[in-house]
Amino acid sequence: QVHLVESGGGLVQAGGSLRLSCAGSGRTFSTYGVGWFRQAPGKERVFVGRINWSGDSTYYGDSVNGRFTISRDNAKNTVYLQMNSLKPEDTAVYYCAVTRVVSSSPSSYYYWGQGTQVTVSS
Repeated sequence: QVHLVESGGGLVQAGGSLRLSCAGSGRTFSTYGVGWFRQAPGKERVFVGRINWSGDSTYYGDSVNGRFTISRDNAKNTVYLQMNSLKPEDTAVYYCAVTRVVSSSPSSYYYWGQGTQVTVSS
């Protein structure tokens, strides 16, 4: 069992930056890949990016590629999502979850956190 808690969301102006954290509990957290997803009101949950268990492999959704960066510190059981050049369309609740596979589908992920709200004003 892995328990995930996201934090770091807030209100930011367009062009600004935020760093989200995903803190995981449990001895096995560091053995999982971790994905970030986001969900805007009335829309489906969308893949943002994923990092592998060791932190040396990442990939991103097209809408955030080049602006967002995922990293992890396994000593702290934490995965980070650095978001730069934020746009109003990045406004959503951001979630992290774990996986054993390389996938951008939410159905491949489990032990979801409660989410953190990111709002980007124009």
